[in-house]
Amino acid sequence: MSSLVQLLGEKLMTDAGEVSTTEALQSVKAVALYFSAHWCPPCKGFTPKLAEWYTKSLKSKGLEIVFVSSDKDEAAFKEYFGEMPWKALLYSDRARKEELSKKYKVQGIPTVVILDGEGNVITKDGRAAISNDPEGEEFPWKPKSLKEILAGATLIGKDEHPVNASSLDGKVFGLYFSAHWCPPCRGFTPQLAEWYKTSLKDKGMEIVFVSSDRDEKSFQDYFAEQPWLALSYSCRKEKEQLSNLFGVRGIPSFVVIDKDGSVITKDGRAAVSSDPTGAEFPWYPKPVANLSAGPGPLNDAAVVVALCETAGADAQKAVEEAMTPIAKKYIDDAKAKGEDEPEIAFMIATSSGGIGDRLRQMTGLPTECPAEAPPRLILMNIPDDGAYFTGPEGAITKEIVETFVADFSAGKLERQQLEG
Repeated sequence: MSSLVQLLGEKLMTDAGEVSTTEALQSVKAVALYFSAHWCPPCKGFTPKLAEWYTKSLKSKGLEIVFVSSDKDEAAFKEYFGEMPWKALLYSDRARKEELSKKYKVQGIPTVVILDGEGNVITKDGRAAISNDPEGEEFPWKPKSLKEILAGATLIGKDEHPVNASSLDGKVFGLYFSAHWCPPCRGFTPQLAEWYKTSLKDKGMEIVFVSSDRDEKSFQDYFAEQPWLALSYSCRKEKEQLSNLFGVRGIPSFVVIDKDGSVITKDGRAAVSSDPTGAEFPWYPKPVANLSAGPGPLNDAAVVVALCETAGADAQKAVEEAMTPIAKKYIDDAKAKGEDEPEIAFMIATSSGGIGDRLRQMTGLPTECPAEAPPRLILMNIPDDGAYFTGPEGAITKEIVETFVADFSAGKLERQQLEG
């Protein structure tokens, strides 16, 4: 309880006025932080449903909801909160609201983050969890692990006979989220099938098709074109669980799983497309990713970026080597905590144009660099409402990177705002 008080403050708002957080939450089994605002149309559509579910079933299950307002003024907050049967963070505590949004990487509303009684995260996708189970039969919606989901699922082979999920144990495999109605999927599937048959299967890779088709006939027709396994179309619940577990928001999506069940990459489509023969199979992400391969985690995490576009090859290599051990430490720390993504990621720009130029433009740096311009460090934290931090320019050593990251973590760097 003390952790929840520390997180939410000493007081919460109710329809009767302020109450102590300890009193308001003393008997609850889980707390849902509801990030919402009256001006947001999807919020106004979701709030009445959530209120009905809360009143009818969820409150009695032991769920309390705390509204975290993104309203533009206190009058709008009060009007909107008047429609809600739960608690709210004090509107006056704007700093705490910003801290919560940053802590849980809230990038859009409505968002529901569900915590246990000690303030630990159960799921950051509480909106989907509650919408799929409004009566709370699976309350408090602790996400199942991949192994738990597959244990309750049915896989099928080309003869449509069941295949035990244990056949994936000790293998690298990909979960291929796709559907016949999706044009990009229909373009990518034949390529993936060819790469699988000519190279990837021999490398030891298995693939499981996870269908977003609209009916079983479409699923069967589409699966007939594919040379791997599939999650049975009847396993709609497991399909949703897998999509939620890996944050799949669009298709085609290809998630690559390691032999121990951990995630190698959620961007397997890019990995296999750039290496269809599997020369670098199973495509473990490099600790320091190159911007030429795409934006990576830029939109989702704090990222240290070394801009080295016009530096010589030796200088670029030295910068990457300086960043690598620090990047590896953050990756190892995340894996030890059971998290897919590190708290801070690391990237490097080694050629002009593309994302590197865009970052320079957004941070007010010159896009036309003179030949052999010295490297420069920046730290992008786009989830924190478009924050960035300018680092040193010149020779970049491991010590310089460590100091830059430590100063960011300690709040010593000057926060700047992206220009657009």
